[in-house]
Amino acid sequence: MPQAPFPSFPLTRRRVLTGSVAALVVFGLLLWWLLPLGDETPSGEVRFSTGTQNGVYVRYGNLLDEALARDLPRLDVRLKESEGSWDNVTRVATGKADFTIAAADAVAKYQEENRPGADRLRGCARLYDDYMQLVVPSGSSIEKVRDLRGKKVAVGGPRSGVRLIAEKVLAAAGLDIHKDIVPVSLGISGMADALRTGTIDAFFWSGGLPTNNVKDLSRHFPVRLVEMGSLLDRLRTMSDPSARYYRAAVMPADTYPDAQRGRAVSTLAVANLLVTTDRMDPALMEAVTRTVIDSRDSIGHEVHAAQLVDLRTAVYTDPLALHEGARRYYRSVKP
Repeated sequence: MPQAPFPSFPLTRRRVLTGSVAALVVFGLLLWWLLPLGDETPSGEVRFSTGTQNGVYVRYGNLLDEALARDLPRLDVRLKESEGSWDNVTRVATGKADFTIAAADAVAKYQEENRPGADRLRGCARLYDDYMQLVVPSGSSIEKVRDLRGKKVAVGGPRSGVRLIAEKVLAAAGLDIHKDIVPVSLGISGMADALRTGTIDAFFWSGGLPTNNVKDLSRHFPVRLVEMGSLLDRLRTMSDPSARYYRAAVMPADTYPDAQRGRAVSTLAVANLLVTTDRMDPALMEAVTRTVIDSRDSIGHEVHAAQLVDLRTAVYTDPLALHEGARRYYRSVKP
């Protein structure tokens, strides 16, 4: 038995128009989904001042650059090494760099001295803490900071955060950096080599844990770490207001296993901040802050200190006010 034919309907102008409109709507939705029209990622060039060769600032800066390249492909980030925190703050404040990492005590001192551009500095995020490390040969007679009297001691470069805190720690122990020790200006790579060859008796370093140069040194040359935590109260009674940014800390026993041999070390720590100025575009600042927080785990695989970057604490950028763009990001993700 033959099947009944499909019913036929006249192809009216109304049906043609309705079908066309529906097709356009579907096409428009598809185009909107595939192409974020009117929502281009920030573009341009920014300069990022990092730190000394082989230091944690440099490693963190390189990894953050890779994360920004993925998230903000139209942004060109130019990295430049520096002497450390003091150099970094100066560069950003005076417009020679757009972003940097700096320890809170260096930022506070720059502000307290009312140096050029200090009022324009702004915070993006609190990152991780730097730990003060005093490294000596394992057979050294140096047991306390005060035992450095008359010794050759590497104290970082003239414009470094290491020099800034080393001077204060020495003063808290009753020593003048210019009179009571022989200060040697070296970066972390030079420090390790100089201690190994006996050119210096000890070195100060301030960095995230672990610092690779210290770990490598401890594997090939017998060293130990001298405690500094007992100097905190004395530091806080000194006249320098920036000393309030130091806190008591403990280097876990497994930070440098070959040097610590199962013993934790009492020391001092200070927060690192991602710093910019009020010149930075808020939309770009918001996007950069998002990448800083989102890349914590990937960067943390390479820089262990970065694992401590946390959304709940990142907003505390004292002594700096948050940049408006960073503030927008934190508000957008607030539970």
